[in-house]
Amino acid sequence: MKHPKTTSKRLFKSESNLEMNSANSEKLRKVSSLNTQEVYQLLDSSAEGISEQTAEKRISKYGLNEVDYDKAPAWYIQLLKSFINPFILILLAIVVISFAIDVWFAAPGEKDWKTVIVISAMIIISSLLSFFQEYRSNRAAEKLKSMVRTTAAVLRKGKSKEEILMTQIVPGDIVYLAAGDMIPADCRVLESIDLFIGESMLTGESLPVEKMPDAKESENKPPIELSNLCFMGTNVVSGSAKTIVIATGSDTYFGSIGKSLVGKSPETSFDIGINNVSKLLIRFMLIMVPIIFLINGFVKGDWIEALLFSIAVAVGLTPEMLPVIVTATLAKGAMSMSKHKVIVKRLNAIQNLGAMDMLCTDKTGTLTIDKIVLSQHLNVHGIEDFEVLKWAYLNSFHQTGLVNLMDKAVLDHVEIHNYLKVEEDFKKVDEIPFDFLRRRMSVILKQKNGKHLMISKGAVEEMLDLCSHSFDPGEDNKLHIENDEIVELDENMRKKVWETTSALNAKGLRVLVLAIKEFDGDHSLTYNVEDEKDMILTGFIGFLDPAKPSAQPSIEALHRLNVEVKVLTGDNEIVTKKICGDVGIPVKNIMLGHELELISDEELTERVNDISIFAKLSPLQKVRVVKSLRAKGHTVGVLGDGINDAPALKEADVGITVDNAVDIAKESSDIILLEKNLDVLHKGVVYGRETFGNIMKYIKMATSSNFGNVFSILGASAFLPFLPMLPIQLLFQNLLYDFSQISLPWDKMDEDFLESPKKWEPKGIFRFMIYIGPISSIFDYVLFAVMFFVFKANSPDHQHLFQTGWFVLGLLSQTLIVHMIRTKKIPFIQSWASAPVLAATTLVMALGVIIPFTPLAQVLSLEPLPLAYFPWLIGILLAYSLLTQFVKNWYIKRFNEWL
Repeated sequence: MKHPKTTSKRLFKSESNLEMNSANSEKLRKVSSLNTQEVYQLLDSSAEGISEQTAEKRISKYGLNEVDYDKAPAWYIQLLKSFINPFILILLAIVVISFAIDVWFAAPGEKDWKTVIVISAMIIISSLLSFFQEYRSNRAAEKLKSMVRTTAAVLRKGKSKEEILMTQIVPGDIVYLAAGDMIPADCRVLESIDLFIGESMLTGESLPVEKMPDAKESENKPPIELSNLCFMGTNVVSGSAKTIVIATGSDTYFGSIGKSLVGKSPETSFDIGINNVSKLLIRFMLIMVPIIFLINGFVKGDWIEALLFSIAVAVGLTPEMLPVIVTATLAKGAMSMSKHKVIVKRLNAIQNLGAMDMLCTDKTGTLTIDKIVLSQHLNVHGIEDFEVLKWAYLNSFHQTGLVNLMDKAVLDHVEIHNYLKVEEDFKKVDEIPFDFLRRRMSVILKQKNGKHLMISKGAVEEMLDLCSHSFDPGEDNKLHIENDEIVELDENMRKKVWETTSALNAKGLRVLVLAIKEFDGDHSLTYNVEDEKDMILTGFIGFLDPAKPSAQPSIEALHRLNVEVKVLTGDNEIVTKKICGDVGIPVKNIMLGHELELISDEELTERVNDISIFAKLSPLQKVRVVKSLRAKGHTVGVLGDGINDAPALKEADVGITVDNAVDIAKESSDIILLEKNLDVLHKGVVYGRETFGNIMKYIKMATSSNFGNVFSILGASAFLPFLPMLPIQLLFQNLLYDFSQISLPWDKMDEDFLESPKKWEPKGIFRFMIYIGPISSIFDYVLFAVMFFVFKANSPDHQHLFQTGWFVLGLLSQTLIVHMIRTKKIPFIQSWASAPVLAATTLVMALGVIIPFTPLAQVLSLEPLPLAYFPWLIGILLAYSLLTQFVKNWYIKRFNEWL
């Protein structure tokens, strides 16, 4: 064992957190190893169950048979949380300061509500948008239901068997199970008849597991692998049983998983990214605003005016529309995805979906059709043979015992029914039912010639022990009963049978063997196990949960989007490898659950990129793999629908499940697919990247423009004898600019942008701000010179002309930059914005030019501009666009990035 100290410490932690705690695990193992009387003694129960008084005491001791889960917060808590955002808090602080200066301490005739109203409106719109979308999503996706309100058949002392609510079941209760029942608690099987339990939601195994009452050697075995234990949340596929309850509620295997999901989810890539960007922008604002305040205070001498101006600059520097843009973009993405059968529970998950570069998926129902089919019917030479299929159909059709999923798969071949005249030419004489010791079943049919035909099917080893001969197909390698030679089943033939079986197993098939034997018509009409001997081996039937036809093109599409797919399953590695080959998932290495337990978290993180399949995993082991992938720098999505997937769904950056998943999986997920189809997920990834791109456009536009404005304001404040722009002008310009950007959620992204995952990179945003932001300052200073020397706006008496000139240029340049930054290509030539963006930016630029000539100009202290100004304006804007495009091309080549 490698790293024994690290591993043992991790295992102790895991037992206490996600798996059943060590005491409960040990209790299950102990109960599994005892005989019936010892089980009764250990649980202080009996064959008649416990009394009602004892049950009441145990409810007081152990609690109701319910599982812990996170409850959705009350609506007012959700509303309050929507206002807790770093930018919102900054704006709230600015509102308080503006209210104090402009309203509270202002003279009665000088009270100015404009700043307070505008910023308050921004806060309310942004926060309510976020609240309504989250609240609606939480209402649409039902909260976790620990148990369906169902009943179970329980026997208690002094009473006959009766149905009681599952919540009232306690350890020691005797519970009777029948086909279709859900297992109400963790139980030990005491008696059973052909009991098969569906455990796919816990283990990922697509086929039901047989359960028997025999005591089991359980040392060091995970409780889930013990065949005399049944677990809460699983279901009875067929058969019946008498069981005794070992553990209830949160002490069960199901409950331990549910308990692990209570509490705050880990930070996703979106949370980390938005927090880092927020810190960067707030740090920048907290440094620059005081500098601007001090410069204007010392130069102008009017500290109140300097404070008001610095507050306006703070509003300008604060990307106050970021919550609005982010929420609107995410909400628009959620609406678009809902049209493609994708429900978004948590808005942030959309961006995480776009950033995802690693998808961890289960196998059953996602890569496969989640249905057992008869895949192959072969003779003893391993050749497809219709005769073998006919015998299999006759056996499955006439049996009346346990009809399992494999029998149903055989009976799906309804074309055999009429071809064989099953009910006319074959009359059932007798049947030897399936049992777990023989692991086979036989039917005896009377043929048209009067002879009796025994057809048996079962496990390979048991069937080979019954057979003394086999059919040797003719030259065409097809069976013909009348003509084919019956040969002795010698060692060579037996070896060939095992080779064929191994080859089928390697393809992921579950294999059964068929054999027949003829009896004279005067044989007794009653047959027994002793008659199952000296049979003739006829061939094999192989079953598979095959790959979905849509899976391979969907996997290829995800690969084109640079999303790697790993399979995390509770199923076995042979079947999983076969399915991965069928759907196009490259298989480099495979790691099993027991191998995972032998390595430390550090070693797993080091090796995780090189492993394609993780098989036979427990819920905790899935979480370990997800954590290791995230530690490696991946943005991880998890797709699953079972109880065993729930912890990994919560640990992932984005948890994805389907609408028919178990409740605990839906509660843990961020996105619910109405179709368990990777093609739907592929479309979701594209929407996620479009969403990220449109959010990033705003952030980079806002940061670069704000950075350039700060440079311009610093210089102008230092040499001008008046403010370069009044606070109300700066605030109104910022409002118009923000309006032009509200259309960004409806913009489109260039195709090449969608080809790779996108992550939040604060360093990249800072670099973009440093290189692109100052470009606008160059042309601001050109305009300052033009206004100062050409139009003589160089004294306080002409400050409004200067301010108007910069107001118009600043608004037009910031709006024009939307088109420059939104694409790597040449705007208006190689790439056009969407119609809403074109309309919004055109309207804002037109307003910017017209406002100085309207009555609104007086309110904003603006004045009409001379016609001679506009050639200068056009020239500056054209030069600005050309230089920005040149720097953009250089920047892309230098850093291989843009958005």
